[in-house]
Amino acid sequence: MKKIRVGDVIIGSGNIVLIAGPCVIESKDHAMFMAGSLKEITQKLGVPFIFKASFDKANRSSVESYRGPGIDVGLSILSEIKQRYSIPVTSDIHEPSQATMAAEVLDLIQIPAFLCRQTDLLLAAGNTGRPVNIKKGQFMAPWDMENAVKKVESTGNHDVILTERGTSFGYNNLVCDLRSLAIMRSIGRPVVLDVTHSLQLPGGRGKSSGGNREFILPLARAGVAFGIDALFLEVHDRPEQALSDGPNSLRLGDLEVLLCQVMDIQKAIR
Repeated sequence: MKKIRVGDVIIGSGNIVLIAGPCVIESKDHAMFMAGSLKEITQKLGVPFIFKASFDKANRSSVESYRGPGIDVGLSILSEIKQRYSIPVTSDIHEPSQATMAAEVLDLIQIPAFLCRQTDLLLAAGNTGRPVNIKKGQFMAPWDMENAVKKVESTGNHDVILTERGTSFGYNNLVCDLRSLAIMRSIGRPVVLDVTHSLQLPGGRGKSSGGNREFILPLARAGVAFGIDALFLEVHDRPEQALSDGPNSLRLGDLEVLLCQVMDIQKAIR
């Protein structure tokens, strides 16, 4: 398994890495609070941590939905989080033109699932030299993600991570097939399980997505038992008031219990 350095965090080293934060940057104060709270919990438990939050959610269900502060303000906030808390940061890009600017701040560039086949976007991300996390499209078979990896690697950048985030089941629902974790790991790249997005109900509320938050803990446990290199979680202190993906976000107060359980599972399977 290839090991990939993201800031001072190594993904693929045998330890479960946590990639977590709110779905979208709601405000500077909230992002700072979440980053500080998450670092405190992960530092206490000895869990390697990368902070995530989107500066722009370009694929919201409705044109009326909150998208985020935009790339300029968003990257400025992520840069301050990175400096203040000494943690790596990641966010997603949606257009090739965003790659260079994003790479000046981000330690890990994320490719959204809906855009995982967009050749120009993958090439632009690869050309930054930053590690690239490609989320498997809801419409993609896991073995087809090797083609996405090769697009990034054609730039000379071999630091690629793959993320499972559920497969389209139809009628506002997803299904998470854990076999895809093993299949994508066979490509030889670290694999992440995006637990919270796998439990999303896309467009399930008409103008916004729903979710099944109650299954976060069992799915996280199952993923770690099956074999992964990192967990991806959307975490919020008040999910009911979150501006994006609240129904499938983990409550901040429940994170420590989740991490303790998955760490015990990881020790057992070793």
